Amino acid sequence: MKRAENKSHCPVNFALETFGDTWSLLIVRDIVFWGKRTYGEFLDSGEGIATNVLAARLAHLEKKGILFKGPHETDKRREVYSLTEKGLALIPILLEMSSWSARHDPDTTAPRQFVDAVYADREKMFSLVQDTVRRGGSLFGGERRLVKH
Repeated sequence: MKRAENKSHCPVNFALETFGDTWSLLIVRDIVFWGKRTYGEFLDSGEGIATNVLAARLAHLEKKGILFKGPHETDKRREVYSLTEKGLALIPILLEMSSWSARHDPDTTAPRQFVDAVYADREKMFSLVQDTVRRGGSLFGGERRLVKH
């Protein structure tokens, strides 16, 4: 017997069933922080996701309306992933989690200035990052990155 789509309609449960597994937010992170867009780029992330798990997570996030899959600009045989408006709405959650972790993980790799900037004006930072990613940029990676090294 197949289980209903969600265990319950509790808001926390809905969020966890949408993106609460080990990999989904890391895929969103790779788009937002590093500008990754292709299957191969996600596969090269440091956490070592298995190919079958990556394929399943990408399909799940697309089905849930978090990601959009479209053709690559220059190579029509490849596909690129981008965040939908629903996916862009996860950016404040991702930034809050990152800032919290940076403050409590003594071995964090997060740039201190960035963490302080997020805490200084959350709403402004959330909007700035969302607009940057919406235009195809990212926080730290690629030509259209928000934070220059």
